Amino acid sequence: MQPAPDDVKNERQKNASTDWVIEVSHLTKSFSGRRVVDDLSLQVKAGTIQGFLGPNGSGKTTTIRMLCGLLTPDSGNGTCLGFDILTQSDQIRRRVGYMTQKFSLYQDLSIRENLEFVARVYGLNNPRKRAGDAIERLGLGGREKQLAANLSGGWKQRLALGACILPEPDLLLLDEPTAGVDPKARRDFWSEIHALAADGLSVLVSTHYMDEAERCHEIAYMAYGKLLVRGTVDDVTASVGLTTYTASGPTVHQLQEKLEHQPGIDLVAPFGNSLHVCGRDANALEAAIAPFQDNREITWRRSEPNLEDAFIELMNRSKDNFT
Repeated sequence: MQPAPDDVKNERQKNASTDWVIEVSHLTKSFSGRRVVDDLSLQVKAGTIQGFLGPNGSGKTTTIRMLCGLLTPDSGNGTCLGFDILTQSDQIRRRVGYMTQKFSLYQDLSIRENLEFVARVYGLNNPRKRAGDAIERLGLGGREKQLAANLSGGWKQRLALGACILPEPDLLLLDEPTAGVDPKARRDFWSEIHALAADGLSVLVSTHYMDEAERCHEIAYMAYGKLLVRGTVDDVTASVGLTTYTASGPTVHQLQEKLEHQPGIDLVAPFGNSLHVCGRDANALEAAIAPFQDNREITWRRSEPNLEDAFIELMNRSKDNFT
């Protein structure tokens, strides 16, 4: 995979040192009387990878579409790449690469034909060369003539990313780009995303994968239209205020159902041959697990909550708020 041209790289890194690529306040959007995005405010610094997490139906896709000018918010305001999201959507779309959840290129065209078509749509000079550069950068060489319809999920993903970066955007908006893709393809994809960010490209990516969220510089968690928390992975994990114990042993999973019904225990999550047992009140949690610590087949130790613990806890809280 080849680095970006020096002039593009230098311009992006110059912008990354000073600018917010996204700065929006109090965005709301409703459909059929249901508020899908509710009073959302968000800032994303240039040159960073911002993860966007949340359960299905939380409003992530609607937010992304408002940011790139495909949807107009009912209220709120802000800028994307310095352009007003309400009045300058055309300028925003020309400088943003948007990768949707569903593969959206032409199935009956080859890899090269798809990329050359995109280059012509954007009015780029020498479309054939630009397509060839993208093919080389993304490791698509040798497959140029293969029809998109015959590509695996991982190769389609590479092609879609190539189309997004072809016009040299300043911001990538990626909506669950690795759903249904095998682990190696996901790892290769994220290596390229980090290479692009190192060149100064800014990225906002929605994902359900915890390992992908941990690759982001910062993450934001959204549920039922509301942005609940944002920051680094450590910041978000600490913000939920969970005390965690790990229980390990051959019979530990027989305890799961009993533990889930104990006052003071707010979350029990299996991890291999152990359980993460979490509580919002440390004293209540320790009192709840005390009767189970006499079992010599099970080892208990104090541990740190991980991002998945935080994710599940935030999901539980958001359900409570909307039921």
